[in-house]
Amino acid sequence: MTLITTPFGPRSTAAEVADGVDLSGKRAIVTGASSGLGTETARVLADRGAEVVLAVRDEAAGAAVAAAITESTGNRNVRVARLELADPASVAKFAADWAGPLHLLVNNAGVMALPELRRTPQGWETQFAVNHLGHFALTVALHRALAEADGARVVSVASSGHLFSPIVFDDIHFNFRPYEPFPAYGQSKTANILFAVAAAARWADDGIAVNAVAPGSVPTNLRRHLSGTGGFTVGDELRKTVEQGAATPVLLAVSALMEGVSGRYFADCAEALPVDRRPSMTPLTAVFMNSVAPYALDHANAERLWEESSSYLA
Repeated sequence: MTLITTPFGPRSTAAEVADGVDLSGKRAIVTGASSGLGTETARVLADRGAEVVLAVRDEAAGAAVAAAITESTGNRNVRVARLELADPASVAKFAADWAGPLHLLVNNAGVMALPELRRTPQGWETQFAVNHLGHFALTVALHRALAEADGARVVSVASSGHLFSPIVFDDIHFNFRPYEPFPAYGQSKTANILFAVAAAARWADDGIAVNAVAPGSVPTNLRRHLSGTGGFTVGDELRKTVEQGAATPVLLAVSALMEGVSGRYFADCAEALPVDRRPSMTPLTAVFMNSVAPYALDHANAERLWEESSSYLA
């Protein structure tokens, strides 16, 4: 299979990849849009004319971001809706309140490398619950709206962190094995990629394209738990601004270059290189940041995850 490349790269910005795109009449949801990559993604979509809903936990923070986006873009069709991804009832309410077609869904929100094991009231490990299960439930609940759009795109924001772990199906929630922050984060990010693989196959006849992306190393609130977890150092050459980090998600969401592309994983505005073992982390290299593990693209794993996820939310 030939890997997809584009004229854009690691230093491209979200505004650059969306240049010339007209999103007038399109409706978009961006989760986790009250800060960081979510804010920049929402801003660029609004700037290109889309109606944008910021799906956030903190409605006050979201309202401030929405006001700033409206002021900077002139787009008055930017609004806020509450979404707590760790709470199935909140996800169900958000989806139930949506009416009409949905053209763009960017599943951006997440948590990273929690230093201690945390569980939701259902007993689910929090990173897996927020990063995957909440987004899975949301996207499945919005399936009809996506199909109604006739050409919808879903972007699952994953990470090179998926290389830390496959999904350990026999003990996803660390009921038996010792908890470790990075394997827990890693399997949740593997789940983000596998979701794209499974949804792309299931929903192709509905005209819904689903892809996963790695935004790269961006200094956002997502990294707030890294100190004290045995984290790694990223060299200056691999660090990105928020504008650069949002480029790959926006590329998959709006670019004509991605027409007909589905079920794939991208980094630095190009399809990631499959590898048969985890690249060196000492120091982190561009190869690590732009690679994808075979277990994250495996169709059998993707189907197993879909069935497993559905059973949690039944």
